[in-house]
Amino acid sequence: MENQINIYVIGAGAIGKALAITLKAANRNVTLLRATVTDLQSYEENLSLVLNTGQELSANITVASIHDFDRLDGLIILTNKSYGNAQICALLSNKTGNSPVVILQNGLGVENIFLENRFPRLYRCVLFTTSQVIDNTKVNFKPVSPSLIGIIKGKPDELETIVESLNTLAFPFQSEVNIQKVIWKKAIINCVFNSVCPLIETDNGIFYRNAYVLDIAQRIIHECVQVANAYGIILSAQEVLESLLLISKLSDGQLISSYQDILHKRTTEIETLNFAIVQMAETIGKETLVKETRLLGELTKLKSDLSRQKSV
Repeated sequence: MENQINIYVIGAGAIGKALAITLKAANRNVTLLRATVTDLQSYEENLSLVLNTGQELSANITVASIHDFDRLDGLIILTNKSYGNAQICALLSNKTGNSPVVILQNGLGVENIFLENRFPRLYRCVLFTTSQVIDNTKVNFKPVSPSLIGIIKGKPDELETIVESLNTLAFPFQSEVNIQKVIWKKAIINCVFNSVCPLIETDNGIFYRNAYVLDIAQRIIHECVQVANAYGIILSAQEVLESLLLISKLSDGQLISSYQDILHKRTTEIETLNFAIVQMAETIGKETLVKETRLLGELTKLKSDLSRQKSV
């Protein structure tokens, strides 16, 4: 693979658009693919990205339907919502050949459907960015630190080539050997952000601004870290808390994805966050450890369900 490999970004949400814009601005060959539209004619769309520095990047991006391709030769990047992975897996099953697939999603177990269907080259990326759609063609984007990519099924030399192909100044990536620890750490952080923020209808900065809300975050972190440790993922509550506070401060004013989803009457990804950790706790008989994590997940799901019922 080379920098000029064809890069297919599946998912036209805030992250998908941000990645496509930064890649195209860096002269990479990128196509933004829609999975839910079957009769879409390929077209060029001018998209723009507002960075935390105030700089604005614009690029003409080719947008197409995944249904129009018999084969995707190159690098396949999934930025779709994790609850759509079964559908994406089915669509890709006869199209990817031996092309590597990189999953840019947070949460636990989001890669399982692809493992079950024996995708040969599979990588996970843990995102350390916040993004928010301003309108159909413009996205606010704040990288907190380089997003980390690690191997699920693959080889170290290919991992380094993938990182080189995706890495830009505006949207940085790094390779990570111990990706499972990073996955768990970020999943715990997202359990906090993606349940607390939508429930109290506020932005990401609330945790470093409000001591009471921070105390709730600490309780959730304490619960989830115990489950991670039981699975052999050695994390401390303090290191998770420090990362949460850094993200909170650097993304002050941004709305977390689940709150954006609720506002726009969309399904949230709470199933791969709070509920995934609860399920893993239940599997080892430690469900009593995650009572608050479960409750916040249930309330977030209820709020999401009610918001969509009101739109019917």
